Amino acid sequence: MLRITEASFITSAANISQALPEDLSEIAVIGRSNVGKSSFINSLTNRKNLAKSSSTPGKTRLINFFAITFDCNGEKYQARLVDLPGFGYAKVSKSEKYAWQKSLSEFITKRSAIRLFILLQDARHPDMQIDTEVKAYLESIKRADQEILVIFTKGDKLNQKGKSALKKASPDALLVSNLKKSGIEKATGKIFEKLFMKRCEDG
Repeated sequence: MLRITEASFITSAANISQALPEDLSEIAVIGRSNVGKSSFINSLTNRKNLAKSSSTPGKTRLINFFAITFDCNGEKYQARLVDLPGFGYAKVSKSEKYAWQKSLSEFITKRSAIRLFILLQDARHPDMQIDTEVKAYLESIKRADQEILVIFTKGDKLNQKGKSALKKASPDALLVSNLKKSGIEKATGKIFEKLFMKRCEDG
């Protein structure tokens, strides 16, 4: 049985120069503001308020680091979850937005500890141009030892027909509902598998 048994906030960084040493494999979570990123991190780690959601979309501009422990049938695996700033909504000046995006791009391209990018998308709006562009960007910069996992949030907002259409259009993506906690167990397994290149079979 696979579970995330421990999760704690470590620190925040404004840019790569303030980031933690690259001594653990990292999962970078990226998504539009208002996609449910904080809720997803809280659901994944089974912690209510681990990631704080801002009342103003796009307000959080720091890179947040969390220590997490996977337990696979009693065997512990350490990793870090990196919550990247949301994109798409921020009401800031052009110069501030440019500096912020530059810091984020630098972190994504130069941070060698990142093994997995989780791109969160809203299941109700699967074809938004900004999501397509971010995915194409990640594909263009990812290294051979990195993977991208697309996870659609707000699955509870879709009916069965909508879910079937989404699965057909994006067969490799996962669908979760932070509200109903559905799909979280499957997402945990897939993240573990991609991060550690092994499956956690039930013991």
